[in-house]
Amino acid sequence: MIEPLTPNTQAILLLTAPLIAGRSETSCDLLSLGEYNRLALILRQKQRQPADLIAPDAKELIETCSQPFGRERLNALLSRGFLLSQAVERWNARSIWVISRADSKYPKRLKSRLKEDTPPLLYGCGDVALLEKGGLAVVGSRHVDDELIRYTENVGRISAEAHRSIVSGGARGIDRAAMHGALVAGGEVAVVMADSLEKAALARDNRSPLMDGRLVLISPYDPAAGFNVGHAMQRNKLIYALADAALVVTSDFEKGGTWAGAVEQLDRLRFVPVFVRNGANSGKGNSALLNRGGKAWPNPQSGSELGWALVAAAAAVIAEPKQETLPLTLREEPPVYDAAPEIEPVAAVTETLEPTAADTKPSPEEELLNAVRKILCRELADARTEDEVAALLAITKPQAKSWLAQLVQKGVIEKVKKSKQVGFRTVAKSDSLI
Repeated sequence: MIEPLTPNTQAILLLTAPLIAGRSETSCDLLSLGEYNRLALILRQKQRQPADLIAPDAKELIETCSQPFGRERLNALLSRGFLLSQAVERWNARSIWVISRADSKYPKRLKSRLKEDTPPLLYGCGDVALLEKGGLAVVGSRHVDDELIRYTENVGRISAEAHRSIVSGGARGIDRAAMHGALVAGGEVAVVMADSLEKAALARDNRSPLMDGRLVLISPYDPAAGFNVGHAMQRNKLIYALADAALVVTSDFEKGGTWAGAVEQLDRLRFVPVFVRNGANSGKGNSALLNRGGKAWPNPQSGSELGWALVAAAAAVIAEPKQETLPLTLREEPPVYDAAPEIEPVAAVTETLEPTAADTKPSPEEELLNAVRKILCRELADARTEDEVAALLAITKPQAKSWLAQLVQKGVIEKVKKSKQVGFRTVAKSDSLI
Protein backbone atom coordinates (compact mmCIF):
# COMPACT_ATOMS: atom_id res chain seq x y z
CA MET A 1 0.00 0.00 0.00
CA ILE A 2 1.54 3.31 -1.13
CA GLU A 3 1.16 6.07 1.44
CA PRO A 4 -0.39 9.34 0.20
CA LEU A 5 2.00 12.16 -0.63
CA THR A 6 2.55 14.62 2.19
CA PRO A 7 1.54 18.22 1.43
CA ASN A 8 5.23 19.25 1.51
CA THR A 9 6.11 16.58 -1.05
CA GLN A 10 3.22 17.65 -3.28
CA ALA A 11 4.53 21.21 -3.29
CA ILE A 12 8.13 20.14 -3.97
CA LEU A 13 6.98 17.93 -6.86
CA LEU A 14 5.13 20.85 -8.40
CA LEU A 15 8.18 23.08 -8.10
CA THR A 16 10.99 20.74 -9.17
CA ALA A 17 9.66 17.60 -10.91
CA PRO A 18 8.95 17.14 -14.64
CA LEU A 19 5.84 15.00 -13.91
CA ILE A 20 6.34 13.13 -17.17
CA ALA A 21 3.19 10.96 -16.92
CA GLY A 22 3.47 9.66 -20.48
CA ARG A 23 5.06 12.85 -21.84
CA SER A 24 8.70 13.05 -22.83
CA GLU A 25 9.34 16.56 -21.51
CA THR A 26 7.88 19.17 -19.22
CA SER A 27 6.71 22.49 -20.59
CA CYS A 28 7.52 24.41 -17.37
CA ASP A 29 10.74 26.00 -16.24
CA LEU A 30 11.42 23.84 -13.19
CA LEU A 31 13.40 25.07 -10.21
CA SER A 32 16.95 23.72 -10.22
CA LEU A 33 18.46 22.25 -7.07
CA GLY A 34 20.20 25.53 -6.31
CA GLU A 35 17.01 27.52 -6.86
CA TYR A 36 14.98 25.19 -4.69
CA ASN A 37 17.58 25.47 -1.92
CA ARG A 38 17.24 29.24 -2.13
CA LEU A 39 13.45 29.01 -1.90
CA ALA A 40 13.71 26.58 1.03
CA LEU A 41 15.97 29.05 2.84
CA ILE A 42 13.43 31.86 2.33
CA LEU A 43 10.66 29.65 3.68
CA ARG A 44 12.76 28.62 6.68
CA GLN A 45 13.57 32.23 7.49
CA LYS A 46 9.83 32.96 7.51
CA GLN A 47 9.14 29.82 9.57
CA ARG A 48 7.04 28.40 6.74
CA GLN A 49 7.06 25.12 4.80
CA PRO A 50 6.72 24.20 1.10
CA ALA A 51 3.15 23.04 1.78
CA ASP A 52 2.21 26.63 2.67
CA LEU A 53 2.74 27.52 -1.01
CA ILE A 54 -0.27 25.40 -2.01
CA ALA A 55 -2.51 26.39 0.87
CA PRO A 56 -5.72 28.38 0.14
CA ASP A 57 -4.15 31.55 1.58
CA ALA A 58 -0.81 31.16 -0.23
CA LYS A 59 -1.06 34.25 -2.46
CA GLU A 60 0.84 36.60 -0.15
CA LEU A 61 3.54 34.00 0.60
CA ILE A 62 4.04 33.29 -3.11
CA GLU A 63 4.39 37.00 -3.73
CA THR A 64 7.01 37.25 -0.98
CA CYS A 65 9.00 34.25 -2.27
CA SER A 66 8.77 35.06 -5.98
CA GLN A 67 11.34 37.85 -6.25
CA PRO A 68 14.35 35.62 -7.12
CA PHE A 69 12.31 33.43 -9.50
CA GLY A 70 9.45 35.50 -10.88
CA ARG A 71 5.83 35.35 -9.75
CA GLU A 72 4.52 34.04 -13.08
CA ARG A 73 7.05 31.21 -13.01
CA LEU A 74 6.13 30.09 -9.48
CA ASN A 75 2.41 30.35 -10.23
CA ALA A 76 2.81 28.30 -13.40
CA LEU A 77 4.67 25.56 -11.54
CA LEU A 78 2.25 25.47 -8.61
CA SER A 79 -0.78 25.32 -10.90
CA ARG A 80 0.18 21.89 -12.34
CA GLY A 81 -2.16 20.06 -9.97
CA PHE A 82 -3.94 18.05 -12.67
CA LEU A 83 -0.65 16.88 -14.19
CA LEU A 84 0.54 15.89 -10.70
CA SER A 85 -2.60 13.80 -10.14
CA GLN A 86 -1.97 11.97 -13.44
CA ALA A 87 1.64 11.27 -12.49
CA VAL A 88 0.69 10.04 -9.01
CA GLU A 89 -1.90 7.67 -10.50
CA ARG A 90 0.77 6.28 -12.82
CA TRP A 91 3.28 5.85 -9.96
CA ASN A 92 0.75 4.20 -7.67
CA ALA A 93 -0.09 1.66 -10.39
CA ARG A 94 3.59 0.68 -10.41
CA SER A 95 3.97 0.69 -6.58
CA ILE A 96 6.28 3.69 -6.75
CA TRP A 97 6.40 6.02 -3.75
CA VAL A 98 7.82 9.53 -3.49
CA ILE A 99 9.41 11.20 -0.47
CA SER A 100 10.93 14.64 -0.10
CA ARG A 101 13.59 16.21 2.09
CA ALA A 102 10.78 17.53 4.27
CA ASP A 103 9.56 13.99 5.12
CA SER A 104 10.71 12.08 8.19
CA LYS A 105 11.37 8.95 6.08
CA TYR A 106 13.93 10.68 3.89
CA PRO A 107 17.34 8.96 4.40
CA LYS A 108 19.14 10.88 7.12
CA ARG A 109 22.57 9.81 5.95
CA LEU A 110 21.95 11.57 2.61
CA LYS A 111 21.13 14.82 4.40
CA SER A 112 24.11 14.42 6.69
CA ARG A 113 26.62 13.78 3.94
CA LEU A 114 25.27 15.63 0.90
CA LYS A 115 23.90 18.64 2.78
CA GLU A 116 22.73 21.26 0.24
CA ASP A 117 23.42 18.79 -2.60
CA THR A 118 20.72 16.48 -1.18
CA PRO A 119 18.09 15.79 -3.88
CA PRO A 120 14.76 17.43 -2.99
CA LEU A 121 12.91 14.25 -4.02
CA LEU A 122 13.46 10.52 -4.07
CA TYR A 123 11.26 8.17 -6.08
CA GLY A 124 11.35 4.55 -5.02
CA CYS A 125 9.91 1.08 -4.91
CA GLY A 126 10.42 -1.30 -2.00
CA ASP A 127 11.18 -0.89 1.69
CA VAL A 128 12.48 2.65 2.31
CA ALA A 129 13.97 1.52 5.66
CA LEU A 130 16.72 -0.32 3.75
CA LEU A 131 18.19 3.08 2.86
CA GLU A 132 19.27 3.61 6.47
CA LYS A 133 21.14 0.31 6.79
CA GLY A 134 24.37 1.33 5.09
CA GLY A 135 26.38 -1.57 3.74
CA LEU A 136 28.96 -2.06 1.00
CA ALA A 137 28.73 -0.06 -2.23
CA VAL A 138 30.01 -2.18 -5.12
CA VAL A 139 30.80 -0.35 -8.35
CA GLY A 140 32.54 -1.20 -11.59
CA SER A 141 32.46 -1.28 -15.34
CA ARG A 142 29.53 -2.45 -17.45
CA HIS A 143 31.59 -4.56 -19.86
CA VAL A 144 33.40 -7.31 -17.94
CA ASP A 145 34.17 -10.99 -18.43
CA ASP A 146 32.51 -13.96 -16.74
CA GLU A 147 35.35 -14.33 -14.23
CA LEU A 148 34.75 -10.85 -12.82
CA ILE A 149 31.00 -11.46 -12.76
CA ARG A 150 31.55 -14.57 -10.60
CA TYR A 151 34.01 -12.67 -8.39
CA THR A 152 31.49 -9.88 -7.81
CA GLU A 153 28.62 -12.26 -7.18
CA ASN A 154 30.73 -13.80 -4.43
CA VAL A 155 31.23 -10.36 -2.88
CA GLY A 156 27.45 -10.02 -2.80
CA ARG A 157 27.14 -13.48 -1.22
CA ILE A 158 29.56 -12.84 1.65
CA SER A 159 27.97 -9.42 2.24
CA ALA A 160 24.66 -11.21 2.76
CA GLU A 161 26.41 -13.65 5.11
CA ALA A 162 27.75 -10.67 7.08
CA HIS A 163 24.27 -9.11 7.23
CA ARG A 164 25.58 -6.16 5.24
CA SER A 165 23.46 -4.62 2.52
CA ILE A 166 24.81 -4.13 -0.98
CA VAL A 167 24.45 -0.63 -2.44
CA SER A 168 24.50 -0.66 -6.22
CA GLY A 169 23.84 1.50 -9.26
CA GLY A 170 21.83 -1.24 -10.95
CA ALA A 171 23.73 -1.03 -14.25
CA ARG A 172 24.64 -4.16 -16.20
CA GLY A 173 27.99 -5.76 -15.43
CA ILE A 174 29.48 -5.32 -11.95
CA ASP A 175 26.48 -3.53 -10.40
CA ARG A 176 24.00 -6.25 -11.25
CA ALA A 177 26.43 -9.04 -10.38
CA ALA A 178 26.81 -7.74 -6.82
CA MET A 179 23.05 -7.26 -6.58
CA HIS A 180 22.35 -10.78 -7.86
CA GLY A 181 24.90 -12.43 -5.56
CA ALA A 182 23.41 -10.76 -2.48
CA LEU A 183 19.77 -11.46 -3.33
CA VAL A 184 20.37 -15.12 -4.19
CA ALA A 185 22.06 -15.51 -0.78
CA GLY A 186 19.09 -13.95 1.00
CA GLY A 187 20.71 -10.55 1.50
CA GLU A 188 19.44 -7.01 1.14
CA VAL A 189 20.15 -4.54 -1.67
CA ALA A 190 19.62 -0.81 -2.21
CA VAL A 191 19.83 0.29 -5.84
CA VAL A 192 20.29 3.94 -6.86
CA MET A 193 19.14 4.31 -10.46
CA ALA A 194 19.93 7.09 -12.91
CA ASP A 195 17.03 6.22 -15.20
CA SER A 196 14.14 3.85 -15.97
CA LEU A 197 12.91 3.30 -12.40
CA GLU A 198 9.46 2.42 -13.78
CA LYS A 199 10.86 -0.46 -15.81
CA ALA A 200 12.92 -1.78 -12.91
CA ALA A 201 9.91 -1.65 -10.57
CA LEU A 202 7.98 -3.88 -12.99
CA ALA A 203 10.85 -6.24 -13.89
CA ARG A 204 10.07 -9.89 -13.14
CA ASP A 205 13.46 -10.58 -11.51
CA ASN A 206 12.87 -7.80 -8.99
CA ARG A 207 9.33 -8.74 -8.03
CA SER A 208 10.07 -11.34 -5.34
CA PRO A 209 12.82 -9.45 -3.43
CA LEU A 210 10.72 -6.27 -3.58
CA MET A 211 7.76 -8.06 -2.03
CA ASP A 212 10.01 -9.75 0.55
CA GLY A 213 11.39 -6.39 1.70
CA ARG A 214 14.97 -7.25 0.66
CA LEU A 215 15.27 -4.82 -2.26
CA VAL A 216 14.67 -1.11 -2.62
CA LEU A 217 15.02 0.77 -5.90
CA ILE A 218 15.38 4.54 -5.76
CA SER A 219 16.12 7.45 -8.08
CA PRO A 220 16.29 11.22 -7.69
CA TYR A 221 14.94 11.45 -11.24
CA ASP A 222 11.45 10.96 -12.65
CA PRO A 223 10.57 7.24 -12.84
CA ALA A 224 9.97 7.53 -16.60
CA ALA A 225 13.19 9.43 -17.33
CA GLY A 226 15.53 7.86 -19.87
CA PHE A 227 19.31 7.56 -19.76
CA ASN A 228 21.27 10.79 -19.30
CA VAL A 229 25.05 10.88 -18.84
CA GLY A 230 24.84 13.76 -16.38
CA HIS A 231 22.27 11.94 -14.26
CA ALA A 232 24.44 8.81 -14.23
CA MET A 233 27.43 10.84 -12.99
CA GLN A 234 25.41 12.69 -10.35
CA ARG A 235 23.87 9.57 -8.83
CA ASN A 236 27.36 8.21 -8.02
CA LYS A 237 27.61 10.36 -4.90
CA LEU A 238 24.27 8.97 -3.66
CA ILE A 239 25.61 5.41 -3.93
CA TYR A 240 28.63 6.25 -1.79
CA ALA A 241 26.59 8.38 0.64
CA LEU A 242 24.23 5.49 1.42
CA ALA A 243 27.09 3.07 2.18
CA ASP A 244 29.55 2.38 4.99
CA ALA A 245 32.37 1.48 2.60
CA ALA A 246 32.85 1.02 -1.14
CA LEU A 247 34.57 -1.50 -3.40
CA VAL A 248 35.70 -0.64 -6.91
CA VAL A 249 35.89 -4.01 -8.68
CA THR A 250 37.13 -2.63 -11.98
CA SER A 251 37.50 0.83 -13.48
CA ASP A 252 38.67 2.32 -16.75
CA PHE A 253 41.59 4.72 -16.54
CA GLU A 254 40.65 8.41 -16.40
CA LYS A 255 37.27 7.90 -18.05
CA GLY A 256 33.79 6.59 -17.31
CA GLY A 257 31.38 6.91 -14.41
CA THR A 258 33.15 4.42 -12.14
CA TRP A 259 36.41 6.33 -12.40
CA ALA A 260 34.76 9.73 -11.92
CA GLY A 261 32.77 8.59 -8.88
CA ALA A 262 35.75 6.96 -7.19
CA VAL A 263 38.05 9.93 -7.80
CA GLU A 264 35.40 12.28 -6.42
CA GLN A 265 35.28 10.21 -3.23
CA LEU A 266 39.04 9.86 -2.85
CA ASP A 267 39.93 13.46 -3.67
CA ARG A 268 37.03 15.52 -2.34
CA LEU A 269 33.96 13.97 -0.69
CA ARG A 270 35.54 11.17 1.36
CA PHE A 271 32.23 9.84 2.65
CA VAL A 272 33.50 6.29 3.13
CA PRO A 273 36.64 4.15 2.85
CA VAL A 274 37.12 3.23 -0.83
CA PHE A 275 38.53 -0.26 -1.41
CA VAL A 276 39.95 -1.21 -4.79
CA ARG A 277 40.46 -4.74 -6.11
CA ASN A 278 44.14 -5.23 -6.72
CA GLY A 279 46.37 -7.90 -8.18
CA ALA A 280 48.04 -8.81 -11.43
CA ASN A 281 44.88 -8.50 -13.55
CA SER A 282 43.24 -5.54 -11.83
CA GLY A 283 44.02 -3.13 -14.64
CA LYS A 284 45.48 0.34 -15.09
CA GLY A 285 42.41 2.13 -13.72
CA ASN A 286 42.43 0.19 -10.46
CA SER A 287 46.17 0.72 -10.03
CA ALA A 288 45.73 4.46 -10.47
CA LEU A 289 42.94 4.54 -7.88
CA LEU A 290 45.16 2.72 -5.39
CA ASN A 291 47.86 5.33 -6.00
CA ARG A 292 45.30 8.09 -5.28
CA GLY A 293 44.56 6.68 -1.83
CA GLY A 294 42.26 3.71 -2.43
CA LYS A 295 42.65 0.83 0.02
CA ALA A 296 43.64 -2.60 -1.25
CA TRP A 297 40.64 -4.95 -0.99
CA PRO A 298 41.55 -7.74 1.48
CA ASN A 299 39.46 -10.33 -0.39
CA PRO A 300 37.53 -11.61 2.64
CA GLN A 301 36.31 -15.16 2.27
CA SER A 302 33.51 -15.12 4.84
CA GLY A 303 30.93 -12.80 6.32
CA SER A 304 32.85 -12.41 9.58
CA GLU A 305 36.04 -11.47 7.71
CA LEU A 306 34.12 -8.88 5.71
CA GLY A 307 32.53 -7.44 8.85
CA TRP A 308 35.85 -6.97 10.59
CA ALA A 309 37.45 -5.52 7.43
CA LEU A 310 34.79 -2.80 7.25
CA VAL A 311 35.05 -1.99 10.97
CA ALA A 312 38.84 -1.80 10.74
CA ALA A 313 38.63 0.46 7.68
CA ALA A 314 36.30 2.84 9.49
CA ALA A 315 38.69 2.92 12.46
CA ALA A 316 41.61 3.68 10.16
CA VAL A 317 39.75 6.61 8.56
CA ILE A 318 39.00 8.11 11.98
CA ALA A 319 42.64 7.67 13.05
CA GLU A 320 44.05 9.35 9.92
CA PRO A 321 45.76 12.68 10.72
CA LYS A 322 43.77 15.62 9.34
CA GLN A 323 45.43 18.75 7.97
CA GLU A 324 44.82 21.57 10.46
CA THR A 325 43.20 24.62 8.84
CA LEU A 326 41.69 26.21 11.98
CA PRO A 327 43.28 28.37 14.69
CA LEU A 328 44.72 26.51 17.64
CA THR A 329 41.77 27.60 19.80
CA LEU A 330 39.44 25.59 17.57
CA ARG A 331 39.13 21.90 16.97
CA GLU A 332 37.13 19.75 14.66
CA GLU A 333 35.48 16.61 16.01
CA PRO A 334 35.36 13.47 13.82
CA PRO A 335 32.03 13.33 11.93
CA VAL A 336 29.29 11.35 13.64
CA TYR A 337 26.24 10.56 11.53
CA ASP A 338 23.41 10.99 14.01
CA ALA A 339 19.83 9.86 13.52
CA ALA A 340 18.72 13.32 12.35
CA PRO A 341 21.76 15.57 11.88
CA GLU A 342 21.80 19.32 11.48
CA ILE A 343 22.10 20.44 7.86
CA GLU A 344 22.77 24.16 8.27
CA PRO A 345 26.33 25.26 7.33
CA VAL A 346 28.59 24.67 10.32
CA ALA A 347 30.00 27.81 11.88
CA ALA A 348 33.33 27.81 13.73
CA VAL A 349 32.86 27.63 17.50
CA THR A 350 35.64 28.42 19.96
CA GLU A 351 36.21 25.58 22.39
CA THR A 352 38.48 24.99 25.35
CA LEU A 353 40.76 22.11 24.58
CA GLU A 354 40.95 19.40 27.20
CA PRO A 355 44.50 19.05 28.57
CA THR A 356 46.19 15.96 27.17
CA ALA A 357 49.74 14.72 27.11
CA ALA A 358 51.48 15.61 23.87
CA ASP A 359 52.44 12.04 23.18
CA THR A 360 49.12 10.44 24.20
CA LYS A 361 47.49 8.37 21.46
CA PRO A 362 44.23 6.44 21.58
CA SER A 363 44.67 2.75 22.12
CA PRO A 364 43.61 0.31 19.39
CA GLU A 365 40.62 -0.58 21.58
CA GLU A 366 39.59 3.10 21.74
CA GLU A 367 40.03 3.52 17.99
CA LEU A 368 37.84 0.49 17.37
CA LEU A 369 35.16 1.79 19.76
CA ASN A 370 35.19 5.13 17.94
CA ALA A 371 34.60 3.32 14.64
CA VAL A 372 31.77 1.31 16.18
CA ARG A 373 30.29 4.51 17.59
CA LYS A 374 30.25 6.08 14.13
CA ILE A 375 28.54 3.06 12.61
CA LEU A 376 25.95 2.65 15.37
CA CYS A 377 25.07 6.35 15.44
CA ARG A 378 24.03 5.90 11.83
CA GLU A 379 22.49 2.43 12.06
CA LEU A 380 20.43 2.94 15.22
CA ALA A 381 18.11 5.59 13.84
CA ASP A 382 15.56 2.82 14.41
CA ALA A 383 15.97 0.83 17.63
CA ARG A 384 17.76 -2.53 17.50
CA THR A 385 18.22 -5.22 20.15
CA GLU A 386 21.59 -6.59 21.30
CA ASP A 387 21.10 -9.63 19.08
CA GLU A 388 20.39 -7.42 16.07
CA VAL A 389 23.45 -5.28 16.73
CA ALA A 390 25.61 -8.39 17.06
CA ALA A 391 24.30 -9.66 13.72
CA LEU A 392 24.79 -6.25 12.09
CA LEU A 393 28.45 -6.06 13.13
CA ALA A 394 29.11 -9.80 12.72
CA ILE A 395 30.33 -10.06 16.33
CA THR A 396 29.42 -12.05 19.43
CA LYS A 397 26.56 -10.94 21.66
CA PRO A 398 28.85 -10.30 24.69
CA GLN A 399 31.00 -7.97 22.58
CA ALA A 400 27.89 -6.15 21.34
CA LYS A 401 26.61 -5.84 24.91
CA SER A 402 29.93 -4.34 26.06
CA TRP A 403 30.08 -1.75 23.28
CA LEU A 404 26.44 -0.79 23.71
CA ALA A 405 26.91 -0.28 27.46
CA GLN A 406 29.90 2.00 26.86
CA LEU A 407 28.03 4.09 24.28
CA VAL A 408 24.98 4.40 26.54
CA GLN A 409 27.28 5.65 29.32
CA LYS A 410 28.76 8.23 26.92
CA GLY A 411 25.26 9.48 26.04
CA VAL A 412 25.62 8.54 22.37
CA ILE A 413 22.77 6.03 22.32
CA GLU A 414 19.85 5.33 24.64
CA LYS A 415 17.87 2.33 25.81
CA VAL A 416 14.25 2.01 24.63
CA LYS A 417 11.57 -0.65 24.63
CA LYS A 418 11.24 -2.68 21.44
CA SER A 419 8.60 -5.41 21.23
CA LYS A 420 8.88 -6.23 24.94
CA GLN A 421 12.68 -6.31 24.65
CA VAL A 422 15.38 -3.75 25.40
CA GLY A 423 16.44 -1.88 22.28
CA PHE A 424 19.03 0.79 21.56
CA ARG A 425 18.77 3.85 19.36
CA THR A 426 20.73 7.00 18.57
CA VAL A 427 20.05 10.07 20.67
CA ALA A 428 18.46 12.23 18.00
CA LYS A 429 18.91 15.88 17.13
CA SER A 430 16.56 18.20 15.21
CA ASP A 431 16.55 18.25 11.41
CA SER A 432 16.26 21.57 9.55
CA LEU A 433 16.58 20.73 5.83
CA ILE A 434 13.34 20.95 3.83
